[in-house]
Amino acid sequence: MLPFWELTPEQRQFRLEQAISLSEQGRQFVNGIGMQRERTLHSVLKFYFEPDADRQEIPVEPFIADIYHDDPQEVLEIQTGSFGPLRDKLAAFLPQFPVTVIHPVIRKKRLYWSDPETGELTGGRLSPLRGALTDILPELYRVSSYLQEPGLTFLPILIDVDEYRLTDGWSRDGKKGSHRIDRVPTAIGESVLLERPADYAAILPELPELFTSREFGKALRMQGRACSYSLSVLQKLGIIARAENRGKQYQYRLTDI
Repeated sequence: MLPFWELTPEQRQFRLEQAISLSEQGRQFVNGIGMQRERTLHSVLKFYFEPDADRQEIPVEPFIADIYHDDPQEVLEIQTGSFGPLRDKLAAFLPQFPVTVIHPVIRKKRLYWSDPETGELTGGRLSPLRGALTDILPELYRVSSYLQEPGLTFLPILIDVDEYRLTDGWSRDGKKGSHRIDRVPTAIGESVLLERPADYAAILPELPELFTSREFGKALRMQGRACSYSLSVLQKLGIIARAENRGKQYQYRLTDI
C-alpha cells in the first residue's frame, strides 16, 4: 500500500468516501449533522487511516489509542484540536511504541447554520480562510519537549469540511460566539510526514536570508502567539537560529540542516 502522503487525489477521494461510509454505519444523524459523542471528522479520519474497526480504540494502559497496529507495533493518534491533551499520552506511549500524530488542517471550510429551536439549516458560504501544512507548527509548541523523541512523527493533512454551527451566539444574528456542532469532511488534500528537521524545513515558504518575526508571520499568514510559537518550535528543531538584531527587532536565519 502506498504511504498516505503519496496517494493521488483520486485515491484520496476514493478512500475518503469509503471512510465516510464505514463511519456512518450504526451512527445516528439529525439533518445530516452528527449528534453522537465522537465528532464526525475524528471518526471519518480513523476509518480513513484504518478501515478495520478492530484496530481502533485499543486500550494501551493507561489510555485508549485511536489506532493500534501490532505488526509492526505502532500507535496512530488523531488530534483534531489542541495538542495539549497529547502530552500525557505521548509520555505513556513513546517508551513502548512509535507514535504518529495525525493532525487535520482545514484547507477550505463551508459554513452552515442551524436554528437551535427549529433545526432549520441555512448558509453554505465558503469561508475566506485557507489552511496550510505549516498550521501544525504552533500546535507543536504544546508538545515541544517531545519533538526530538525517537519514534515520534507528525502527519499534517489538508482537508476540506462542511462546518455546522448553531445560531446561539450573543450577536443579533446569533453567529458571533456561536457553538460548533460538527465538521463533516468533503475532500482530502496533501499531507507530509514530519520525521526529521529537513521535513519541517521543506514545508516552509520561501523566506529571506534574514527575517523578523513580522516577516515570518506574513509569509506563513500567522499572527501573535501562533507566530511566536512557530518560531520557538523551529528553533528547537534547529531549523532557524537567532541572528543579529535589526534595530530593536530580533532577526532569524535558516540553518544548514
